[in-house]
Amino acid sequence: MKNNLLFITLLFLSLTFSFNTQAQEAPQLVDQIVAHVNDNIILKSDVDQSVADYLRQARISGEQIEFSKELWFSFLESAINNYVLLEKAEVDSITVSDDEVNMQMDQRIRQLTAQAGSEQALEQAFGKSIIQLKADFREDFREQLLANRVQQQKRQSINITRPEVEKFFNGIPVDSLPTIPEQVSLSQIVILPPAKDDARQEAFELAQQLRDSIVVHGKSIEELARRYSDDTGSGENGGLLPMMSLDELVSEYSAAAAALQPGGISEVVETQFGFHVIRLNRRVGDRIETNHILISIDSNQLDEQYAIDRLNTIRDSILTNPDVKFTDVARKLSQDPNTANYGGRIIDPQTGERLIALTRLDPALYRVVLLMDEEGDISEPKPFTLQSQNQKAFRIVRLDKQIPEHVANLDQDYDRIKRIALQQKQVRIMQQWLIDLRNDFYIEYKINVPDRNVSDSENTL
Repeated sequence: MKNNLLFITLLFLSLTFSFNTQAQEAPQLVDQIVAHVNDNIILKSDVDQSVADYLRQARISGEQIEFSKELWFSFLESAINNYVLLEKAEVDSITVSDDEVNMQMDQRIRQLTAQAGSEQALEQAFGKSIIQLKADFREDFREQLLANRVQQQKRQSINITRPEVEKFFNGIPVDSLPTIPEQVSLSQIVILPPAKDDARQEAFELAQQLRDSIVVHGKSIEELARRYSDDTGSGENGGLLPMMSLDELVSEYSAAAAALQPGGISEVVETQFGFHVIRLNRRVGDRIETNHILISIDSNQLDEQYAIDRLNTIRDSILTNPDVKFTDVARKLSQDPNTANYGGRIIDPQTGERLIALTRLDPALYRVVLLMDEEGDISEPKPFTLQSQNQKAFRIVRLDKQIPEHVANLDQDYDRIKRIALQQKQVRIMQQWLIDLRNDFYIEYKINVPDRNVSDSENTL
């Protein structure tokens, strides 16, 4: 049996349904029951289709993977494991809400829309509307979320002690210990330069004129969005934002849209992205579908000197007054929501760790760090692009900790070693747990399976 991690990977790949693969004609599949899990049946055609999707995905990614019986049976085992996890979810009364399923569906549709270039291109590739796509794959996502939640609950119950970490580390041959590159931990305080008064007024007036064109002169918001909107993600699609939770939208936008009746047009709404004109299309609970026009403020007319002067004042205050703490100021004043709530601490987005290898820093941050010599140093204000808002910003950066290149050891690298040791322990336990869990449910193969004793009367592939 393939391990649990492979199961998750294969299940995810079987649900990705890339628009590129859907353009290809699916093979003709012959139905045959290949396994039972309690009252659930698994069809040969379902496994065949999952394998075919996986192989097409691999080709698109440039991987040379050939069909084999071993690959086919690994997908069969994944399908069985999936039903086992769903049965376990039912036994333990584990559920996922409609909102969670819808949120995952909307996120996936947005990813595919970006990949396709537009919603029209996505619909053309699938030969289905967005609404139909969501309907077709909603239950697949629900099952995936349920299976993931069952495993997550089990995984979270697995802990590791320091003696186990030490045993894991001591089991690594000395000549195999990796060299850890130079690492730093950093914090930042970010200030966004405000728009100059003229630029802000010009953007507002254009948004107001476009609203008047819709409300007074009956112009189409879709047409105006294609011509004028600065939201490149939705503009070419007539400004459409598909069904989204109110929590997924910035507060000013969601508040204005939620106050409308279907078909209603908002006043001009200002958010961190600029000025919006919003039409509410429909609302289901706390989820809304809208069209909007975004008029952003000319980035060439930002008051950058204001941000620089503000940061210089903050920096001087921290350096000259021991009672003023960098972390406290970051929580209070920093305008980067991803770091402000954590005292400005910058986290490696891939590992979740505070210590980040110099080679993994983005170029702008790397250049700042090179100019700092000692722990506690605070940089002068430096410009960068705040990715979460795709906006020019300025920041001061503090060097919290610096660890030179060294051979891995428990003193300097305990957290990293603990994370790796815990992951390996979780894999081992999750593999055995899934094997044991299969014994709690009725599983019957209807075909010959490698390394299993089956009667001659059973069907074969």
